[in-house]
Amino acid sequence: MEYTHLGRTGLSVSRLCLGTMNFGPVTTEPDAHAIMDHAHGQGINFFDTANVYGWGENKGLTERIIGSWFATGGGRRERTVLATKLYGDMGEWPNDGKLSALNIRRACDASLQRLQTDYIDLYQMHHVDRATPWDEIWEAMDVLRQQGKILYVGSSNFAGWHIAQGQEAARRRGTLGLVSEQSIYNLVERTVELEVLPAAQHYGLGVIPWSPLHGGLLGGVLRKLEDGTTGRSTTGRAAEAIEEHRPAIEAWEAFCAERGENPGDVALAWLLHQPAVTAPIVGPRTMNQLEGGLRALDITLDEAALARIDEIFPGPGGTAPEAYAW
Repeated sequence: MEYTHLGRTGLSVSRLCLGTMNFGPVTTEPDAHAIMDHAHGQGINFFDTANVYGWGENKGLTERIIGSWFATGGGRRERTVLATKLYGDMGEWPNDGKLSALNIRRACDASLQRLQTDYIDLYQMHHVDRATPWDEIWEAMDVLRQQGKILYVGSSNFAGWHIAQGQEAARRRGTLGLVSEQSIYNLVERTVELEVLPAAQHYGLGVIPWSPLHGGLLGGVLRKLEDGTTGRSTTGRAAEAIEEHRPAIEAWEAFCAERGENPGDVALAWLLHQPAVTAPIVGPRTMNQLEGGLRALDITLDEAALARIDEIFPGPGGTAPEAYAW
């Protein structure tokens, strides 16, 4: 396993992050425990979750599954860099979500209880809260750090200027501020290259891409449709997405076939070649899916290969403003 620092911190994390969103809704608790054990066995020490995972009436279920795994002992908690998130409504009352000081305090305590741990390594804001002042957010986060309940703070789904806002507010307070940003980032969705990635690099944030295969589109979906092995729905919006991107996906799968590699592994490898990226999130439903993602660490893409990929999935044309202006 390869390791790197999370942004400008001294915290070492694996180059792949284990996403746990499927634990509970799709993957049973025993299977989830087995996947987490196998991830540790392969050197993955970076796990990501959120308080809302489990969804609907089962919000919090994923954190509870991770907590029951930690409770089995064997150094599982100590070997894990644990990231969770808050923002989504966990109840029906007005202060059961968002980023008020009240909800930050309550949400953290509730996550700690479900996770059966006394601290969270990386506490992430799942979305920007435009209604809450940054000074209130940072004061609440600073209290949690002083209490030893969290170590680092990260963002998710922030625009570049939100990152700048947060960091400048933290600078005024003399605190560390954000150390990571979790964004949707893959070959199909490259909008973050305009301003989010430059902002993250400027302020020293590690970027943690979610949906690295864009819902399976980059994982060999056309080949799987042909041989009947696709494990995802290919109707409705999924079918529309396939048709919208079919020419690029056909070229992509042909390119990967020429290299003798699985398309999903190459898509992850491409992210690992981007300088702002710390660790893409792989969210396996099964043990086999976790095994497949590990291959990406061994794939090297030279300049010619990267240029060919840019031809297939051009992206926004670079960073702003040069991507759209002189």
